[in-house]
Amino acid sequence: MPALNYHHLRYFQVVAHEGHLTRAAEQLNIAQSALSSQIRRLEERLGQSLFERRGRALHLTEAGRIALDHADTIFATGDELLATLQQRTGERQALRVGALATLSRNFQLRFLRPLLGRSDVEVVLQSGSAAELYDALMGLQLDVVLTNDPPRADALRPFYVHRIDEQPVGLIGTPDHVVDGLSLAERLSTAPLLLPARSVGLRTRVDALLASLGVAPQIAAEVDDMAMMRLLAREGVGLAIIPPIVVRDELDGGQLIEADRLTTLTETFHAVTIERRYPNPLLSLLIDAPKRSGHD
Repeated sequence: MPALNYHHLRYFQVVAHEGHLTRAAEQLNIAQSALSSQIRRLEERLGQSLFERRGRALHLTEAGRIALDHADTIFATGDELLATLQQRTGERQALRVGALATLSRNFQLRFLRPLLGRSDVEVVLQSGSAAELYDALMGLQLDVVLTNDPPRADALRPFYVHRIDEQPVGLIGTPDHVVDGLSLAERLSTAPLLLPARSVGLRTRVDALLASLGVAPQIAAEVDDMAMMRLLAREGVGLAIIPPIVVRDELDGGQLIEADRLTTLTETFHAVTIERRYPNPLLSLLIDAPKRSGHD
């Protein structure tokens, strides 16, 4: 029985991801008719139809979805092999880092600081949604994902979650929003508040704190992005419930002040990896480093 032709499989992978024969042919720089012929040969070899046409678009059949899963794994493993072996020949090492788009930039900087400025290291940063980043991690396109909302591992996605840092949470705003002599409950009751969005893990604990103090908050905004929370606090929209590390520069410069430290709340940051045949050696310098201080 003839072996599988991996050129045909690569062509199929591009078509499957593009969902359109013309665009795939342009990307591969081959004639559309030649590409169609290669796909037909792969279908003949597998004994299965891989696509069904709906209008001008191509949609994967069940067999096509299975074939694409295998193709993605095969070619991602090949890319990993090349990257790993090239690193061992003395070329610059690359670390591919994904970070949740809403994650504190200051935390990301602190995590990566041991590698920044090294002439033999290239750090590639990608931000996105959790789903996008974990798909890229499983596809071996990323070495690690940084998040403050770790995933649950299951049989199909066996993630390893490394607890990297734990930061306190404060009530932070511009000086004109901070009135002296108020208790925490009075401050939370009278000031407009910038709260984490309900999709953020910290929000459940914030709501529990407010309930325990008998506070009905005056909500100025609910935000799922720490960078946006930082900007709104700087603009004086309200007092933000946020880890001080997120606004470290503004606190140091006096633009913002910490009215109260919410001692019952902390924000935990994680690095998420998967088991790799060739793990990136740079990761151990970051994940296995001494635990970061719990203070900002």
